[in-house]
Amino acid sequence: MEIVLVPGFWLGADAWREVTPVIERAGHHAHPLTLPGLAPGDTDRGSIHVRDQVDAIVQRIDEVGRAGERDVVLVGHSGGGPLSYAATAERPDRIARTVYVDSWPLGPGGVIAGDLTPVDGEIDLLPWDEFEDADLVDLTDEQREEFRRSAVPEPGAIPTTPIELADDPRRRSVPATIVACEFTPADLRSWVDSGSPVLAEVGRLERLDVVELPTGHWPMFTRPSELGALLAELADR
Repeated sequence: MEIVLVPGFWLGADAWREVTPVIERAGHHAHPLTLPGLAPGDTDRGSIHVRDQVDAIVQRIDEVGRAGERDVVLVGHSGGGPLSYAATAERPDRIARTVYVDSWPLGPGGVIAGDLTPVDGEIDLLPWDEFEDADLVDLTDEQREEFRRSAVPEPGAIPTTPIELADDPRRRSVPATIVACEFTPADLRSWVDSGSPVLAEVGRLERLDVVELPTGHWPMFTRPSELGALLAELADR
């Protein structure tokens, strides 16, 4: 199976470096992605929009998958989850499963993180004290230093611009898995049942399962072996 790995905010393909060998050893092919605006040499981040990043994910799906076959597992971490859902909406016949790592899909017009404020068209990695304690579970001081050293400013439009989805209801029938790191399946169900608008699309998914990987918000750093094994197992389904 071809596994496309989409990182969350401030991260590029290298964020998956300890996950990809586990996937490959399990017999799958890993394709970590650096989205437009997130390469270290990218400077004009103010010109990058949601559409650019979704197009990049769709392009990678088309490059690694075989036409007419559902042989791609699409994995989106954090802010990469809603972007991956937008790509799923455009290629529902190519994707075997979409996996949301400490994330979930947003419906049309959803905003990933509207509370973030761009400065000069970009958003730097936040100070650690601005994250919730649950985000930082298991993230060592050394990992925090490495993360901050390698972090790339996020294009400001990505967290703050409403997401557009292709009007194809088949997106909801693509098998989906939410990897719950900071919450439990029961938490998620209660939030959906409460009518939270940010989780409305989750409630509309036709084939959803939720698996737990208890840790903080960045399991590719804190539990990479377990995350890789889980992604390989999901690809085997």
